[in-house]
Amino acid sequence: MQQASVQVGELFILRRHQLDQLFDALKRRGYCLVGPTVRDGAVIYDQIESSNDLPAGWTDEQQGGMYRLKKRADAALFGYTVGPHAWKKWLFPPALRLFRLRRAPNGFELDEQRTAGELEHPRYAFIGVRACELHAIAIQDRVFLQGAYVDSTYRQRREHLFILAVNCGQAGGTCFCVSMKTGPKVTDGFDLAMTELLQDGRHDFVVEVGTALGAAVLADVTQEAAGDEERAAAEQVVERTAQQMGRVLDTTDIKNLLYRNAEHPRWDDVARRCLTCANCTMVCPTCFCSTVEDVTDLTGQYAERWRRWDSCFTMDFSYIHGGSVRASSKARYRQWLMHKLATWIDQFGSSGCVGCGRCITWCPVGIDITEEVQAIRASEPARSQKDHGDT
Repeated sequence: MQQASVQVGELFILRRHQLDQLFDALKRRGYCLVGPTVRDGAVIYDQIESSNDLPAGWTDEQQGGMYRLKKRADAALFGYTVGPHAWKKWLFPPALRLFRLRRAPNGFELDEQRTAGELEHPRYAFIGVRACELHAIAIQDRVFLQGAYVDSTYRQRREHLFILAVNCGQAGGTCFCVSMKTGPKVTDGFDLAMTELLQDGRHDFVVEVGTALGAAVLADVTQEAAGDEERAAAEQVVERTAQQMGRVLDTTDIKNLLYRNAEHPRWDDVARRCLTCANCTMVCPTCFCSTVEDVTDLTGQYAERWRRWDSCFTMDFSYIHGGSVRASSKARYRQWLMHKLATWIDQFGSSGCVGCGRCITWCPVGIDITEEVQAIRASEPARSQKDHGDT
């Protein structure tokens, strides 16, 4: 069969056995593949070498405070939703050494030696990015790239990034991307996007070309143009997933809803349950709080400055002279939810939530962001449409 020419916006078919051709084409261009794999009882994102590393035949079951892997009845490679990892780990590292100083005769001087893995321009190819996660990356782009101060490390990694996205074939018990208008269909922000099809004994991928780079990579792979049948099947996968959402969040006038209820008694209720463990912020694909630490070695010969992830749930994060600004768990949970769904809109022009449901799944006590908003909304008398502001 003659290989089709590849143009942006077109759809193609890849067979299961041709997926590694795509991975090899990326590796020849110098990309390090990062994708889903099974480890420690979860689907996590890590460096992979081939499609054999993908979670073939695995799916996940998620509810508030509960995550379980279980076997599927088929060999789907992307038949899960999302795990505890977010792609921000690779663009906004959990720990980053900013600089190192060494003792010199007249004080300290900058040590230019770099440790293994501290590459100036890492080239990552993300494999299996979901629609909600693409929206999360776009949100962090605004935070780190479009403000008055640009994060140079994030920019370097982002500029060299290749994204192979995937349309969701199933929704999880805590997913609510439809409510946030962030999925389950991938719409933009990708180089290539796949929809996995398993039917009539076939295991294929419908691949959409999003950029010229994606077209160039796919041109190195054996493929064929998608027909009407495959196109329709891919659309049905997304439509079916959109009907499976495990959660719903009413975003009508949500910013003003929360502003009006800053002293709502619901905050006291959630404070009695919240452990302030910061799990929700660690798994969230858009949270970006960090702190800076200075450390020295025991000999006093070296001093280093590190940037590390932090959370608005920690006491020290809001510490200023005299104590913490948000000393109670009530204040810290309210800060997180209000920022995510309200003040983020004023600060960055969009919600900080993409409806992935990770914060619900990985909360040890199952606190549910959709439930908390609904409880506040239900306590208000009905408001006329003319009273509603921007969502």
